[in-house]
Amino acid sequence: MLFIVIAFLVISLLFYVLFGGADFGAGIIEIFAGRRHYQTISKAIAPVWEANHIWLILVVVILFMGFPLIYADMSRYLHIPLLALLVGIVLRGCAFTFRHYDAIKDRSQHWYTFIFRISSLFTPLFLGMVAGGMLVGRMPATINGGSFYSLFIAPWFNLFCVAVGIFTVCLFAFLAAVYLIGEARTEEETHTFVHAARNSNIALVLAGGLVFGAAALEGLPLVSLFITNTGAIAALVLATLSLPLLWVSLVRKQVIASRLLAGFQTLLVLGAWFWIEYPVALRYADGKALTLFDAAAPAATQQQLAIALLVGSLLILPALFYLLRTFKTHVRV
Repeated sequence: MLFIVIAFLVISLLFYVLFGGADFGAGIIEIFAGRRHYQTISKAIAPVWEANHIWLILVVVILFMGFPLIYADMSRYLHIPLLALLVGIVLRGCAFTFRHYDAIKDRSQHWYTFIFRISSLFTPLFLGMVAGGMLVGRMPATINGGSFYSLFIAPWFNLFCVAVGIFTVCLFAFLAAVYLIGEARTEEETHTFVHAARNSNIALVLAGGLVFGAAALEGLPLVSLFITNTGAIAALVLATLSLPLLWVSLVRKQVIASRLLAGFQTLLVLGAWFWIEYPVALRYADGKALTLFDAAAPAATQQQLAIALLVGSLLILPALFYLLRTFKTHVRV
């Protein structure tokens, strides 16, 4: 049952990046695309992409119930970026709702737009910093005797975590730009989103290099871990080889092919990272690590959680498919 719970945890994380990440990325694209594409982006976000935050809720529930030690240390040492992440999600959702559905259109719409765009940019930044903080190895082994900085700032505010945050922002913007190509209503919008997809893809590759560079400067053996792991290096090679195919599909404005290739590259990169770290979930400053197996709840809890996840998936997945079927049948191919 433990492996079922782990599988749901990993799949939920991947789905949140692939689908929920595009929700944030749409706000980032809007910053650079301007207000002339406001209606298209707003229509694409509501209501489908907002629904994908259910994957983040699943991740939180699985960690809380299935891996309480991981949840506890994350809540303790990473509570500042986690709080910023949650505030960003709430502000972004509220600003979008008031901007899109407010019956009165006045100057407040400018503030709603500003909050929506800024939170779309900084929320994934903090999400990436949380991910980096889990594995950078700055988390204290004990809360006793440390300063506020060493306990609550150093674990996530460092070069590597910032680099992972920037990579996350670029990844979400890239996914959103690719997805928005199929939502475009005019040839001008199609050209704009294709251009945004190419630029964000270049930024994503550069951000990936920044992550490896930051890891080297921080003394993390990330490069050697990838090089010495056959599965991880194969995934990176495949992701690199698929880049020309992605660019060809973007030039030809092939919506489905572009989306599949973008998702394929994302899964390969994230899968490679999971592969080299599994089963480690947290790394500490004393050199020790907390694995998913060490942090797992008792077998009885894992069994009940696995059953709940299996039954819940029978309800969530058909409902999500119906939502997509209802609101996304107009997407161009």
